[in-house]
Amino acid sequence: MRFISALLLSLMMLTACTQKEAKFPWDNGKLQVDETGCFLQHENGEPFFWLGETGWLLPERLNREDAEFYLEACRQAGYNVVQVQTINGVPARNYYGQLSMPEGYDFTKINRDSSYGYWDHMDYIIETAAEKGIYIGMVCIWGGLVKKGLMSVEDAKAYGTFLGERYKDHPNIIWFIGGDMYGDVKTEEWETLARSIKAVDKNHLMTFHPFGRTLSATWFHDAEWLDFNMFQSGHRNYGMSLSKKNPQRPELLPDSCEEDNWRYVEIARSYKPMKPVIDGEPSYEGIPYGLHDYTLPLWQAHEVRRYAYWSVFAGAFGHTYGNSAIMQMHPGGEKRGAYGCLKFWKDALNDPGFQQMQYLKKLILDFPYYERIPDQSVILGENGTHHQHLRACRGKDYILVYNYAAVPMNIDLSKIEGKTKQAWWYDTTNGEYTFIGEYTGDSAEFSYVPAREHDDRVLVIRSK
Repeated sequence: MRFISALLLSLMMLTACTQKEAKFPWDNGKLQVDETGCFLQHENGEPFFWLGETGWLLPERLNREDAEFYLEACRQAGYNVVQVQTINGVPARNYYGQLSMPEGYDFTKINRDSSYGYWDHMDYIIETAAEKGIYIGMVCIWGGLVKKGLMSVEDAKAYGTFLGERYKDHPNIIWFIGGDMYGDVKTEEWETLARSIKAVDKNHLMTFHPFGRTLSATWFHDAEWLDFNMFQSGHRNYGMSLSKKNPQRPELLPDSCEEDNWRYVEIARSYKPMKPVIDGEPSYEGIPYGLHDYTLPLWQAHEVRRYAYWSVFAGAFGHTYGNSAIMQMHPGGEKRGAYGCLKFWKDALNDPGFQQMQYLKKLILDFPYYERIPDQSVILGENGTHHQHLRACRGKDYILVYNYAAVPMNIDLSKIEGKTKQAWWYDTTNGEYTFIGEYTGDSAEFSYVPAREHDDRVLVIRSK
């Protein structure tokens, strides 16, 4: 009888756990900024670690079947946000040849013949993503269109009202104002679009997607509609600064710091009051260094991992990954797409960087979430620059140090509680821990011989 009771209890607990795991994220309540201003969370306090995928042209280039295929691949790889261009033209045209705005910004006429239209297809994408527990980051309109004068202030008001009304009750929306654009270009249009959405939609968070190597806080940190900051660290490697070519647009970072996306996080966190920050567009896997010259090397998985771990360990609340073939949904074949792309987007879903981002989320969620703070003081001695640079964060009883280039480390163990500390290496390519040993001193040295080319690791230390 006791065995049966124990078995029933075990089954009940298993069922309860399964039910809990199967809940949609928004069953924990709407997304909001936590009380520290550093993180996103649900209304019930459940942490939300943003792991984003860049599917810019999903609404325009994929049919229903391929949209579902893509979103399922994102779900399986651990992504919980997909960033899309809601419209990439005025009007935009989707796979089925349907126009987003047949009559300009007169949205009373978008479905005048009651047929399945552009916005019905957008609805399908959003609802399919919701079934998979994925938020859609809605870049309302790509910035270049606004810069060209294709959205006036009055247009922005009409468009924002339309978007807010149509999607306010969908649980999985995050609004992006901007779209690869400087915030001081057409500022009134951006402000009007943001306020018009927020006037109708009180349920969803909003940010600004800025131009490469810029930060939303530069223009909008105090804007009531800006819930969290975003920067685009961009696609340039060390030495590719544009400051000399465009002196009217000074770079936020010093020359030869182009890959140091952790610096943008530090700048954003210096603004008051604190708002959460994320790298919404780092270098894409499979895209050329510097973006435009496809004879240059392509960014690889180990490099996009570095962008992810550097920014999160510096204090970002999550990270967005991008892939050249996927973001443009390139059909493959011999004809080059944007930035020289030849790869078929479905093949790119197997790229190592796409598959490995989930291990960053796994690592962060393995530890007490709201304790995490960036803390470079745990690294004793001189820290390196460029690829030799170490990034550290910690909680009350744990330390995480990202090591991109197998740099020997001396770590201050006294920064966390407990007399005895245990250490592991964390493999960023598969999420596996390898035990190193126990330590009782105030500091310890750690080093490793790379087991493969580009063997970046995380040193994990916990109080015993």
